[in-house]
Amino acid sequence: MINDNVFNGTFQNLSQKNMPFEQVFLNILQFMEKDPTGNFKLMFGTDSQVYSRETKFITGIVIQQERKGVWACFRKVILPRKMENLHERISYETTLTEEVVSLFTEDKKEQLIQIVLPNIYKGASLTIEGHIDIGSGERNKTRIFVKEMISRMNSIGLKAKIKPDSFVASCYANRFTK
Repeated sequence: MINDNVFNGTFQNLSQKNMPFEQVFLNILQFMEKDPTGNFKLMFGTDSQVYSRETKFITGIVIQQERKGVWACFRKVILPRKMENLHERISYETTLTEEVVSLFTEDKKEQLIQIVLPNIYKGASLTIEGHIDIGSGERNKTRIFVKEMISRMNSIGLKAKIKPDSFVASCYANRFTK
C-alpha cells in the first residue's frame, strides 16, 4: 500500500523523531500507567494538504486523559502527485488512519484495557475514536462522504467523530501538513 520512498515507517512528535511503532506503543502504555484510574481517549485521524507537485498526509495518534493532558505523535506520508479529487483524498486519509489503527493488534488493545480494567469502579475508562476531517454542514463539500467514512471507522471498531469534534484530524494533523 505505502511506497517506502514516501513513508519510512516511523512516527515523530516535537520531542522525538524516527520512533518505530513499538516506541509509540510504549509511550502510550507509560502515559496510561501514570494514572490508571483516568478517563482515556485513544484517538486517530489524518489530514492532507495538496501542493503543486505532491500531496502530504499526516496521521496523528493522540492519547488523552481527560483534564490531565495528552501524549501525541504523527507519521507523514507524501504522495508525489497532486491529488485533486476530493473523494479520493478523503478516502485515502481514511485508509491511512485505518492502517495506523491496524498496528494496534488485539494483543496491544488488550494491554491497554488491562491498565484501566482493575480501576473501572474508580471511574477509569478507555474509548477509541477515529477522527475524520469531514463535516456534515450544508456548505461543506465533504458532507456527501460522511456516511461512507463513518461506516469505515465503525467497521474497524472505532467511534467515528466528524467536524467539529474531529480535532485529531482537523487540528493536530492539520498543523503538520503545512
